[in-house]
Amino acid sequence: MGKTARTVAVDRATTAAAIAAERRELADVFEALTPAQWETPSLCAGWGVREVVAHMSMGFRYPTAKVLAELVKARGSLHRMTDRLARRDAAAHRDTELAAFLRGHAHHPWTPPIGGLAAALGHDVVHGLDVTVALGLDREVPEDRLRILLDAVDPRAFRVFGTDLTGVRLCADDLDWSFGSGTPLYGRGQDLLLVAYGRRLPAGRLRGDEVHRFVTT
Repeated sequence: MGKTARTVAVDRATTAAAIAAERRELADVFEALTPAQWETPSLCAGWGVREVVAHMSMGFRYPTAKVLAELVKARGSLHRMTDRLARRDAAAHRDTELAAFLRGHAHHPWTPPIGGLAAALGHDVVHGLDVTVALGLDREVPEDRLRILLDAVDPRAFRVFGTDLTGVRLCADDLDWSFGSGTPLYGRGQDLLLVAYGRRLPAGRLRGDEVHRFVTT
């Protein structure tokens, strides 16, 4: 039986509240970073912490018409466009401003082109982990937010993220969740979420015979 309109509305409200809470909490984390931490490479390939944080608020600061114009400048490449804007905005704003953009737009209704509110939550959570994991900060994503994202893992998006889980089954060892089939890869749910989003993690966070495929060298 499909979801009722009331259930859908409750789900949307729950996800919207999770997004707002995640943005406020990440703003707290970012505001406490040292200048050296802002310069640290993140898990998001090619970006430091500052570029990641700048990118996280791009959807709040650029109206659709401006995004389309920037996409044309990038010859239709979303990757080139987001990379250029992240670097430009990281250089143009103070660190405190970048953190404040998240706090001030906690309830902003922005969503990515595909995926709706769950994808917006994923954008915040994954990029937040790009920062905190790279810096060795032991921030734990609340389970209710994490489950929204783990339950929404979709192999159709793997091409976008460069994810290859061929022959691997993701198995969370801190909650009841698994995905895929093959050789088990064990880790915390939030670390496995990063794997699903195509990230390579620092050594020691994952276990399994195929762990070498998913850690930094």
